Amino acid sequence: MFKNHCDLIGFIGSDPDARQLENGAQVTSLSLATKTSWKNDAGTYDSRTDWHRIVVWGKLAQFASTLSKGAHVEIEGQLRHRTYQKQVKSGKKTVAVDVSVAEIHASAIRKLDRNGSSANSGDNDVSEAAPE
Repeated sequence: MFKNHCDLIGFIGSDPDARQLENGAQVTSLSLATKTSWKNDAGTYDSRTDWHRIVVWGKLAQFASTLSKGAHVEIEGQLRHRTYQKQVKSGKKTVAVDVSVAEIHASAIRKLDRNGSSANSGDNDVSEAAPE
């Protein structure tokens, strides 16, 4: 048996970037901040904030584009990795650098804000099957 499932709760770090591809597919990307806290050896609390790249496709991308910076959300999806080449200028030369990216392909988004100020939609829970 295999399972690739992520369930994150956090705050959107910037307004989502929604776009439509040449083939007509809608995609929205956003950043999500999650925070972890722990008590250190000195008895005080430390914390770390992790940033996650979220990619949303189809009708769910339409909903994601209505969210705004600071929205408190729960995101379910799959962890995906991809690699691409980026041209980087190094002095007078340009070199190709391989860049590895880890991102969550969202299959469900639940808005946790109680006042509804972070979205234009009245829906608080939206999900759909993720594309293959």
